[in-house]
Amino acid sequence: MSVWTRLFSAIKGNVNDAAESVADSQALTILDQEMRETRDEIRKSEQSLTSIVAKEKLAQHKVSDLQKAVTEHEGFAIQAMEKGDEALAMEVAEKISQLEAELEAEQQFLTQVSASVVQLRKSLKDSKNNLRLMQQQVDTVKATASVQKAQEGLSSRHLNTNSRMKTAAESLERIKSKQAHRGAEIEAAREMASEEDGSDLKAKLKSAGITGSGGASDVLARLKAKQSV
Repeated sequence: MSVWTRLFSAIKGNVNDAAESVADSQALTILDQEMRETRDEIRKSEQSLTSIVAKEKLAQHKVSDLQKAVTEHEGFAIQAMEKGDEALAMEVAEKISQLEAELEAEQQFLTQVSASVVQLRKSLKDSKNNLRLMQQQVDTVKATASVQKAQEGLSSRHLNTNSRMKTAAESLERIKSKQAHRGAEIEAAREMASEEDGSDLKAKLKSAGITGSGGASDVLARLKAKQSV
C-alpha cells in the first residue's frame, strides 16, 4: 500500500468518524422529533377511526331499520293478498323490492366500513405498541447517556484530583529540597564565620587539651614568683 493510499484511508476514516459523531449527537433529537410526528399521526388516525365508527353505527341502524321495513311490508302484502287486493299487493311488493335493494347496498357499505374499522384498530394498536417500545428504548438510551456522563465527570474529577495531588507532592519535594539546600548554606556560613573570628581554632585547641592564659590566677602566681626572686 502506497503512502498516498494510506493517507487517503486515514483521512476518509477521520471524516467517517466525524460524520458518525455528528449523527450520534443528533440521534436523540431526531428520534424525539420522529416520535412527536408519530403521536400526531396516531391522533389523526384516532380521529378518523372515531368518524368511521360513527358511520358504522349509522349504517347498522339503517340496516336494522330497512330490515324492519321489509318485514313490515311483507306483512302488508300478505294482508292485501288475503283480502284479494292483487293491485295493492303488487304495489307493496314493489316497495319491498325497493327496500331490499336499499338494504343490500347498505349491508355492503356496512361490511366495508366494519372491515375498515377492524383494520384501522389493528393498525392503531400496532403503532401504539411500536411507539411505546421506541419510547422505552429512547428513555433507556437517555438514562444510559446520563449515567455515562456522570461517570465521565467522576473519572475526570478523579484524574484532576490525582493530577493536583501529584503536583502538590512535587511542589512539596521541591520545597523540602530548597529548605535542605538553604540549611546547608546556613551551616557553611556559620563555619566560615567561626574560622574568621578564631573561635574554631580555640575549639580545636581545647579539644586537644591545650589551654591558654588562666586569667587572674595566672597573674597572681606570676607576681608571687617575682617577689621570691
